[in-house]
Amino acid sequence: MLGIVLAGGEGKRLMPLTADRAKPAVTFGGTYRLVDFVLSNLVNGDILRICVLTQYKSHSLDRHITTTWRMSSLLGNYITPVPAQQRLGPRWYLGSADAILQSLNLVYDERPEYVAVFGADHVYRMDPRQMLAQHIESGAGVTVAGIRVPRAESASFGVITPGSDGRTVEGFLEKPADPPGLADDPECVFASMGNYIFTTKALIEALQRDAEDERSVHDMGGSILPQLTERGEAALYDFSDNHVPGETTRDQGYWRDVGTLDAYYDSHMDLIAERPAFNLYNRQWPIYTHSGQLSPARFNAGGIASESIISAGCLIRGQVTRSVLSPGVVVDPGAVVQGSVLHDNVHIGRGAVVRGAVLDKNVEVPPGATIGVNPERDAELYTVSRNGVIALGKGQRVP
Repeated sequence: MLGIVLAGGEGKRLMPLTADRAKPAVTFGGTYRLVDFVLSNLVNGDILRICVLTQYKSHSLDRHITTTWRMSSLLGNYITPVPAQQRLGPRWYLGSADAILQSLNLVYDERPEYVAVFGADHVYRMDPRQMLAQHIESGAGVTVAGIRVPRAESASFGVITPGSDGRTVEGFLEKPADPPGLADDPECVFASMGNYIFTTKALIEALQRDAEDERSVHDMGGSILPQLTERGEAALYDFSDNHVPGETTRDQGYWRDVGTLDAYYDSHMDLIAERPAFNLYNRQWPIYTHSGQLSPARFNAGGIASESIISAGCLIRGQVTRSVLSPGVVVDPGAVVQGSVLHDNVHIGRGAVVRGAVLDKNVEVPPGATIGVNPERDAELYTVSRNGVIALGKGQRVP
């Protein structure tokens, strides 16, 4: 089996966090990158030969993969970033399907029976072997993972219409405004998770047919899945049937698309509850990353943190509540950080206040400055999401 991870997305909705990097390289949960979640799931599920297709501002993503994700070459295993190679002419990827079409040399070289094509920017745990077992049993050309979401949210997802057996895919609509609900739950629909397992022959033939269609947008969800659905070759895998070792009743079935600032912020708040909706501390199905060589976090001068995640290398001399701090964050005496996400090496000056904000790496908040206190001023100076999350980009100056 070969794993292909689609990691070339621009991530415009996550600006300014993606102004300097690809979305899968964005920090999450203090020490991780978003790409670590899909790679951990594949590796934990014994898929050990993986190509990560990159394109947009990929330097930090490429560096993270090559320095962190080193497999045993003795056993022929690898995880490698693959930049756009322009093998079919002087053009960049036209869509996710075209990205795989232009990279089919990877499939021809490896000659797998099955190909797992997974997205790179979701937060979840999943054992892909269980999805593969159903795919093989069904004999389908492609199996797509689906998760139940409220019908009101369907405009954000590709929506799958399951057959009466609950396994075949009878229809697929890309981000519909008013799709029909499920037969057993009219207020829910099956949303595509962007994870597919293909029989190799079916994948190659579908990509070749799509390349010949001048009207196609050359997208996996918008083009390839509808094509195979029409041919009766698509099957649905219900994510709620997936179980991993060490899961809790609370985080079983957790999956979040963190493609917007609000979703990104809300997912972080899911991590810090007393009974977290997503448990980072499951050692039986770990999420791997490279945490660097840093000293432990230190608290002094009356510094205190509650209901928070504090990474190594942090120095806390102020007050931190309901927040997630990446390595190297410094909070000076008298400073207050509430309900915020601070990336690497953020410095909060003496007496400053930061509330409901996401600060990218190397942001310095001067002594006495405020973020999240004056909404009108924040809107003039910073990016503010629909739900009021304030975001500052990498190294952005705070007056």
